[in-house]
Amino acid sequence: MNYTSRIISTYSADVFGVCSALFELGGMVIMHDASGCNSTYTTHDEPRWYDMDSMVYISGLSELEAILGDDEKLISDICAAAEDLGPKFIAIAGTPIPAMTGFDYEAVAALIEDRTGIPAFGFPTTGMETYVRGAAMAFAALARRFVEPGEKTEEKSVNILGLTPLDFSVNGTDAAIVRFLEDQGYRVLSRWAMGSSPEEIARAAGAHVNLVVSATGLDAAKVLQERFGTPYVVGVPYGKAWSEALLNGTKPEIEDGEIIVIGEGITTLSLASAIEMTLDKGVRVLCVTECPGEVLRDKDLLCSSEEEIEAAIRTAKTVIADPMFAPIVPEGVRFIPLPGENCSGRIYRNQIPNLVTGFDEWLKEVAL
Repeated sequence: MNYTSRIISTYSADVFGVCSALFELGGMVIMHDASGCNSTYTTHDEPRWYDMDSMVYISGLSELEAILGDDEKLISDICAAAEDLGPKFIAIAGTPIPAMTGFDYEAVAALIEDRTGIPAFGFPTTGMETYVRGAAMAFAALARRFVEPGEKTEEKSVNILGLTPLDFSVNGTDAAIVRFLEDQGYRVLSRWAMGSSPEEIARAAGAHVNLVVSATGLDAAKVLQERFGTPYVVGVPYGKAWSEALLNGTKPEIEDGEIIVIGEGITTLSLASAIEMTLDKGVRVLCVTECPGEVLRDKDLLCSSEEEIEAAIRTAKTVIADPMFAPIVPEGVRFIPLPGENCSGRIYRNQIPNLVTGFDEWLKEVAL
């Protein structure tokens, strides 16, 4: 029972990460499930749903189909829908029921692609991991299949990898990152995947460097490095000092950690580094989503259970996290809410700050 959350909320699921990563790219995404997951995603985790068209569907898996393994009905339905809708690609992502029955996503995707002639992907998500795993799968698949070989651009250029509302909402943070890079003399070739077309992503091999702004984009960065030799930098430009360090490739660290930041690995590590460099106070990261160990520092912790989080924050002076974590923060420990779509969904959406442009103002609360 160590992995059961008694009090805090779970993070957005891996299947929703697939949907978020591919939302703007003109594909048809199918959640393989009975019902319910689609409405949960579109209502709580996808702020673009009411302003932008996207082909996100659910398979409507029945009990009989699950037990008897009637995959042909799913395949036929998807092929018929694809013929009507003409998507640029097809993606099938999983939920707990097909995970228990051993559904073969890659085989089904191959059959669908053979019948339709449309590129198809099968992502073996289970609904039991966080959005980071699902979005990472989707971005890596794009990097393997859709990015075309090409010469590097003459001017300095960059791709932004791992950019979805689950980590950055729709408060202008994505545009602020672009402006920051342009101010540094870089041309932004593609934004994976907010504000870029499939055609822009296809030309991503022309970039001189990739900026990975969340762990969802790290696998794609590694694929692009392997295929085209493109180096990558990990971090979000929060605050002047950390942003300069990010450009220079330095990684400052203060050993102690009286402040704790809880959340996704790369965004929280960037925030911790920005706070350390500005306030000269140690900040420790508690990463509660999937994150490679290479990203975190020695003093940071990858937490997989509520009990681990509770134990880690007992000695903290300040905790910065989504408001959903407030009930487990000990009495006497200062709590600073920092909501995110990935945890509390739409509940505190209007309170999610743009920390790329508003870091200094937000930091005043931390410095009190």
